[in-house]
Amino acid sequence: MKFNEFVYKRVELEEMKEKIRQITEAVKTASDAEAQIAEIYRMNDLMKEHATADALVYIRYTINTKDDFYVKEREYNDHISPLIAEEVQKYNEALLNSPFRSALEAKFGKVMFLNLELGMKGFSPEVTELMQEESALQTQYQSLLASAQIEYQGGTYNLSQMGPFTQNKDREVRKSAQEAMGRFFDAHQEELDEIFDKLVKNRTEQARRLGMKNFVELGYVRRQRNCYTPEAVSNFRKQVVEDLVPIVCEIKKNQAERIGVDELKVYDDSFQFPDGNATPQGTYEEIMEAGRRMYTEMSPETADFIKMMFDRDLFDVVAKPGKATGGYCCDIPGYECPFIFSNFNGTSGDVDVLTHEAGHAFASYMADKHVDLLDLRLPSMEAAETHSMSMEFFATPWYKLFFKEQTKKYELSHLEGTLNFIPYGCLVDHFQEIVYEHPEMTPKERNEAWLKLDKMYRPYLDMADMPFYGRGAGWQRQSHIYATPFYYIDYCLAQTVALQFWLEMEKDWKQAWEKYKAFVKRGGTDTFLGLVAGAGLKSPVEDGCIREIAGHASEWIKEHEL
Repeated sequence: MKFNEFVYKRVELEEMKEKIRQITEAVKTASDAEAQIAEIYRMNDLMKEHATADALVYIRYTINTKDDFYVKEREYNDHISPLIAEEVQKYNEALLNSPFRSALEAKFGKVMFLNLELGMKGFSPEVTELMQEESALQTQYQSLLASAQIEYQGGTYNLSQMGPFTQNKDREVRKSAQEAMGRFFDAHQEELDEIFDKLVKNRTEQARRLGMKNFVELGYVRRQRNCYTPEAVSNFRKQVVEDLVPIVCEIKKNQAERIGVDELKVYDDSFQFPDGNATPQGTYEEIMEAGRRMYTEMSPETADFIKMMFDRDLFDVVAKPGKATGGYCCDIPGYECPFIFSNFNGTSGDVDVLTHEAGHAFASYMADKHVDLLDLRLPSMEAAETHSMSMEFFATPWYKLFFKEQTKKYELSHLEGTLNFIPYGCLVDHFQEIVYEHPEMTPKERNEAWLKLDKMYRPYLDMADMPFYGRGAGWQRQSHIYATPFYYIDYCLAQTVALQFWLEMEKDWKQAWEKYKAFVKRGGTDTFLGLVAGAGLKSPVEDGCIREIAGHASEWIKEHEL
């Protein structure tokens, strides 16, 4: 069955709540562990139904944010999700209090109960209305960005379609393109500030009602950070500033020399070579066909995976009016498949989709075959991002299918970009920590905080002559800050693990691939650090880990400088 034939069935709230109540009661009255295990599987089927409906709505809404039916269905799902969570919490409490808990842990593993405990901490009926309001604000932000119609050089573009102009060989084109996008954000400055201000106050109040100091604590709970603390992340960020930022500054100095500028401006940041960045060689159809060939050749497992993705039309990757910005992979559990969404725009990012998002999709495909429960199939986000970022490196032997004579250029820029990203990701995380520790901040104070942190994490970048960036509002382009608070550090931790897989590949690709396969098969059956240790890799929050990896990567870059 193809994606356009997938049937969306609205979840009826009262019917769903009653089914959850029945299962909860059956768990409470079960006479043995076997009876409770049967109810856990019943609940799993029910949650798959809910997750499937939610996924189909989200995908079809983001494909066309002007589709009235799915706009309304998303509003409906945003409304009912916290109400369903109220009933699920009662079920979770029954499991946590089970007299057969040791037998259940022997069957499903301790991490499931660790996450249930976090789930209990992160929700209460007292915050239901606040969560509904939060969802509405997140949708408002996403719809605002999707509405962008930027007049530029005689055409009209959305934010994603402006990407190629920001990498143009002509510096004035890069600058004017960034200015044009900045004008959109400046024109909506008041609305963007108001949405975020409401989100900060809303999330802070949720934390207060749940008995927590601030939303930093609640954010960690909701991100299922079950194996490290905010202090560990703070230490990781400190090591990034001390051990990686100087290396990135050197990379950026070399980049400035390569492209012939005295000082790297914000509009130069993503332009890496004087004759232009590496771009995919071919039409959309040819790029997709190269992706099919890559995964067909990579391994028997990836061959089966990519055949399924193409046979069922599980991609929507072309930018078009009304489509949401960005890219993602979304699981559709009822149809036992993932879906990949993106906005192709003729840059190397188009290939990144076929490696990064397909990494998520492949991991989902593998876990689906090896892990019974939905709750254990999906790992925490640091592990999920390790799946995707590592796949970007495993694709290295096939880069030539996409970039042909520009392959070496792409390979160098990809590794440089990997190192460059980590400080930026830490900047996003550090900014959010400050914002939620000081929810009373004004929009102006938030922008000032961003600028101050930017000097710490990206000291090489000059933004003074760009009004939008110069006033410290660049963070408003980062949708995660609005939609998925405290998500971004996951990328940094994952990238640190992915770089370890890359180092293994440099020695023996096939051996590294076997480690990676074992990693993704485990899904979410262990904590992030447990999965990393199980793959024989170092914890990214371990002292010295980032220094060692960055050192090796820096030497590789020097050896392969073009």
